[in-house]
Amino acid sequence: MINLTRYQWTVLFAAWLGWGFDAFDGLLFNFVASNCIPTLLGLTIGSPEAKAPTLYWTGLLTSVLLLGWAVGGVLFGIVGDRIGRTKTLLLTILLYSLGTFACAFAPNIWVFTGCRIIASLGIGGEWAAGAAMVAEVVPERWRVEAGALLYTAAPIGLFLAAFANDQITRVILPGSPEVSWRYVFFTSLIPAAIAIGIRLLIKEPERWQRVEKQSTAHISELFTPQYRRTTLGGLAMAVVALLTWWNCNAFIPVIAAGLAQVAAKAQNIADGKATQLLIEQWKTATSYSFTAGGLIGTLLTVPVAKFLGRKWMFAIYFLLSAIAMLSTFGSKVPADMPLWSGLYFMIGLVVFGVLSSFTYYLPELFPTRLRATGAGFCYNIGRVITAIGPFLVGYIASQRANALQTTIELLFVIGFIPLVGVILSLTPWVTETREQILTD
Repeated sequence: MINLTRYQWTVLFAAWLGWGFDAFDGLLFNFVASNCIPTLLGLTIGSPEAKAPTLYWTGLLTSVLLLGWAVGGVLFGIVGDRIGRTKTLLLTILLYSLGTFACAFAPNIWVFTGCRIIASLGIGGEWAAGAAMVAEVVPERWRVEAGALLYTAAPIGLFLAAFANDQITRVILPGSPEVSWRYVFFTSLIPAAIAIGIRLLIKEPERWQRVEKQSTAHISELFTPQYRRTTLGGLAMAVVALLTWWNCNAFIPVIAAGLAQVAAKAQNIADGKATQLLIEQWKTATSYSFTAGGLIGTLLTVPVAKFLGRKWMFAIYFLLSAIAMLSTFGSKVPADMPLWSGLYFMIGLVVFGVLSSFTYYLPELFPTRLRATGAGFCYNIGRVITAIGPFLVGYIASQRANALQTTIELLFVIGFIPLVGVILSLTPWVTETREQILTD
């Protein structure tokens, strides 16, 4: 049992809410892409003409999100070191909530893209401030557990996004895919009100207050001889983990929809509405499995990181990520919902699970005056490189006759990326922080 004071639990819960709603707002698009993109482009949902543009724009908008996420993460990481963690969290939550809410009113794909960019700046900025705040407030001996608990908000956020989409598109507004996606984006205002209320109960961490007058963080400091190796090592681990996760996650709805259509043909389902409902069931089931695996994998990083160390934790998780992806996408993908969901559960266990380690690992690498800047830079610049993946997968798949099979083949190739992470994690470039005391 983690022994924290009531106030420390409040801080952890506040950061947990911010990160969970961050993931919730960021991932709503993934679930409505197959409906909102054709609508905004003036195409018929589910038609052959809509398949290629949907794939292309899903990849492009995911990459735009990641780029905006990176800019916001770096920018608000610096802001967090300058004006404080709590103020920065409030700013970023407002930004991503209002930006996502505005997506509901977009009249075309270009306005929609602009709204996503605004939301992405806040989504990226929230992570660094929240992770730094938790690391600085909780006792040293509970830092790993607190970081892992903080990251459980991400799979919960993904679960809530899948649930909100399922309830609105399949239960509340069935048969209305042209408008139901807009109502899905309305839900982005709910978490903002709750999170802002919680934020009013917390103050700036004492560690940050002690160095507030010294808080003149500059990104250039991360590349001085003192921090260069640490920065590059943290960045390398983040790039491998993020590139793998985003490609696995971004195309869940696309692959699930394609497999659902194959299953519908096999079951002789000819009715369009029945097929659409089957597609929504596949999307929801796959997302729930990915999320459940991620939640368990997140908690399992705690004993691995504490007893084997951070470097071995990365090596083990990346090796298992490669095995899970290569075995799933390297064979004939089954048009069987329980089996497919089970395979994605295993992917979530390791590909999703390893991301939780960055909430405690990256803050451990830097002193207080550089903590949000350094953590934000490593985690979010990783997204700039990561942004290439979803765009290329979406673009290449949209150019091929069999987009579903092409997407699966490309994800198989991406399955080799974690093997690079295994090699890098065991080199001196990656800093071991096991039993290291957080420095001021």
